[in-house]
Amino acid sequence: MDVSTGMITVPSGRVTLSDRRTQRSWSVDLAPYELAACPVTREQYGAGAGDRYPADSVSWYDAVHYCNELSRRDGFAPAYRLDGESVSWDRAADGYRLPTEAEWEHACRAGTDGPRYGPLDEIAWHRGNSGERPHDVGGLRPNGFGLYDLLGNVWEWCWDVYDAEVYGGYRVLRGGGWFDEHWSCRASVRRRSHPTLRIDDVGFRLARSITV
Repeated sequence: MDVSTGMITVPSGRVTLSDRRTQRSWSVDLAPYELAACPVTREQYGAGAGDRYPADSVSWYDAVHYCNELSRRDGFAPAYRLDGESVSWDRAADGYRLPTEAEWEHACRAGTDGPRYGPLDEIAWHRGNSGERPHDVGGLRPNGFGLYDLLGNVWEWCWDVYDAEVYGGYRVLRGGGWFDEHWSCRASVRRRSHPTLRIDDVGFRLARSITV
C-alpha cells in the first residue's frame, strides 16, 4: 500500500485536552474513525505531479472545499455544507473531513501518554533536522496506529474553533512543522490561526467518520 494515500482505522478511546490560557482540561470519548496515514500531498492536492511533499499554503477553507470535492469524486456524501464563509458539518455524512482536535490528539498519542510517540528525530521533521524545508511524507517512523508525520513536517488544520471568546473564528492547528523548534512538536501543543491563512508550513490530513 502507498502509505501516502491510505486511510487507517483509529480505535475508540478517551483523550484529555487542555488549554493553557484558561488552565482548563476536558476529556472527550471517541468512537472509531478513519484518519489518513499521511498529510495530503502536493500531488494529491493537484500542486505537483509525483510530489510527495505535504501540501502547504492551504487555508482552512481550502481544506474544507478539498474534502467535499474528494468526497464527490469517490462517491461519498460531502461532510460540509458551505454558504460563503459559513461552514457546517453534517455528522451523518460519510465523506472526507478534517479531524476534530480530540481525534487528532488521540490519533497522535496512539496509546502513549508522553509528549511524543517516539524519539523526536525518528518521527518528525523539525527545525533541528529538516534543513528548514519540508520532506516527503511517510519517510520517518510511524506511531503505534500506523500514522506518519503527525508531529513535524507541516502543521495540520483541525475542525475546531480555538477559543471563540478571545479569538473568534480562529481554527485549531496541531502537530508542529519543519521550521519549528522541538517544543512545538508535541502531542498536546495547540496553535491557532484565521481560517483564511495560507502559509508554507501549514497543511492538513483527511478523516472520515465510520457510519453504520
